Amino acid sequence: MDLRREQPEQLRVLFAFGLTPDFYRADTEHVNACVAAFDTAFDGLHARFGVTVLASMDDDQLQVGPSAAWPWTAYVIADAPSTEAVIAVCNIVRETPVLENRLWKYVKVEARIGRPLFFARS
Repeated sequence: MDLRREQPEQLRVLFAFGLTPDFYRADTEHVNACVAAFDTAFDGLHARFGVTVLASMDDDQLQVGPSAAWPWTAYVIADAPSTEAVIAVCNIVRETPVLENRLWKYVKVEARIGRPLFFARS
């Protein structure tokens, strides 16, 4: 039995997003600005970075409050062409303005890079 796995052309990435305590302390103006910033900042990932979103999941109905560690608030599974592209997506939270702050005041992101499972393919 050959246990070696083919190396895919794309990296499989799990982006995990966690809301910070500052998000829950924010007033309505800042929360609304965060929501708008998310929508704009994460639009067009393929055109900007070559990242293809495969699936997403929001755990906001069962996970309430800040995400200090697992479980996270939301997840995105994507294929990325390189580690640099994954870093660029993570940098979105550092660079995106939210009124007088940056998005990283309100959300954190962590990425895990791997490859598709050899036994769980569609």
